[in-house]
Amino acid sequence: MTVRFSSRVDVSAPNPIAAAEAAARARGVMLDRLNDSNPTRHGLAPAEVPGVYTAEPRGPRTAREALAGFLARQEGEGDVDPDSLYLLSSTSEAYSWLIKLLCDAGDAVLAPKPGYPLIESIARLECVDSIEYQLRFDGSWTIDTAEIEDILYSEEGERIRALVIINPNNPTGSYVKPGERAALVRLCRERGVAIIADEVFYDYALEPFNGNARLAGERGVLTFALDGFSKMLAAPHAKVGWIRVSGPEQDVREAQRRLDVIADDYLPMSDIIAERLPDLLDAAPRQTTRVRERVRGNLAVLHGMLARDEHGLTDVLRAEGGWNVLLRVPAVIDENDLVLRLIDRCGLTGQPGYFFDMTSNGYLALSLLPEPDVFRRNVRAVLDTVSGMLG
Repeated sequence: MTVRFSSRVDVSAPNPIAAAEAAARARGVMLDRLNDSNPTRHGLAPAEVPGVYTAEPRGPRTAREALAGFLARQEGEGDVDPDSLYLLSSTSEAYSWLIKLLCDAGDAVLAPKPGYPLIESIARLECVDSIEYQLRFDGSWTIDTAEIEDILYSEEGERIRALVIINPNNPTGSYVKPGERAALVRLCRERGVAIIADEVFYDYALEPFNGNARLAGERGVLTFALDGFSKMLAAPHAKVGWIRVSGPEQDVREAQRRLDVIADDYLPMSDIIAERLPDLLDAAPRQTTRVRERVRGNLAVLHGMLARDEHGLTDVLRAEGGWNVLLRVPAVIDENDLVLRLIDRCGLTGQPGYFFDMTSNGYLALSLLPEPDVFRRNVRAVLDTVSGMLG
C-alpha cells in the first residue's frame, strides 16, 4: 500500500502568477518584486544581524550541508543528501509537523508503552489519537511485533497513519533489534503506514546487544528520523532539531512536497542559530563522549551499590542505551508512597513507573546524569527509604 497523507496540507496547483514565476526561475530569470517587503533587501538590516534573509523552508542550505556531512561521518555511510533534511527548533516540533503531514483529525498514531507521555500530548493537540503498543520485559525489553500486526490489521488499524519508534526508548533504554526492525518495516510497507523514528538518545549506549542500528536512512518504508542538539549536546536550551526523510522514492517525493508546505508556513530555523551549527557540530563528538562517560560511570556505581546492598530489595532493569534507568522495588510498596516519603524525608522527588504507563507497580525512574557524589547520595536515599518502608 502507498502511504496516505492528510488532507489538511494544501498542495493544489499554483495560481497562474505563481506558475509563471516558477517558469521564470527555471529559465534563470530573476524577477524584481513590486511587493518586496523583506527589509534586509533594502539596506535596513541591523548591524547585529547582517546579511540578506532568504526564506528556505527546510532551513538554510549551508547549515543543512554541514549537518549532512556530520551525519555521514557519524554513521560511517555514504553521502547524506542535504535535501533530505529539515531543520527546526526541536523534535517536539518535528512530531507536530509530521502528525500534520500524515493525519487528519480522528486518525491515529501507534506509540510505545512504557514511554514518555509527550507523543500522546502532542497528538491530542493535533486532534489525533495515540494508540499504544507494548514493550515486553523478560530480562531485556522487546517490541511485541505480533501485537502491532494485530492492531494494524484490525478495524482500528484503518485509522493508523504512523508508527512511532523510540530508538532507544525512554525510559526503558531498549534499542530496536534487527529482527524487530525487519518485521516493522514489512508491516508498515504492507499497511501504508509511515515510521517516525525518534533517535535522540541513540549515541548513549549503556549495555547494548549486538546489531543495533539507526533507522535514519531506512529505504524499505517511508521513514522520518528525528534527532537534535537537546540530547546530543546535553543542552536542552540549544533548540535545534532535524528530520531526515528516507524511503521509497515516490513516497519520499510526495512526502517532501507536502512537508515543504508545512515548513514554508512555519519557517522555524533562525539564520542566527543556523550560522552556529558548524561549530556546534564540531563540539558534538566531544560533548557526547563526555556525557557517555558520565552515564556509564554512574551505571557502574549503581550496579556496585545494588550488589553491596545487604537488603537486596531493589534492582535495576537492563538499560541498553539512553541516560535514564528504571529501578524495580518490591511491588508491595506503593509508588506514590515511595516518592512522597522521599520528598518528606530526603528532599528528593521522582517519577514513578505509572508516569510511563508501566503495567505493574514497583518502579522508579533514575537519571544517570548527576555528578557522581550526588548520584551516590540519590541512590543511597532510595535504598534506605525502600528498606525503611519494609522494616
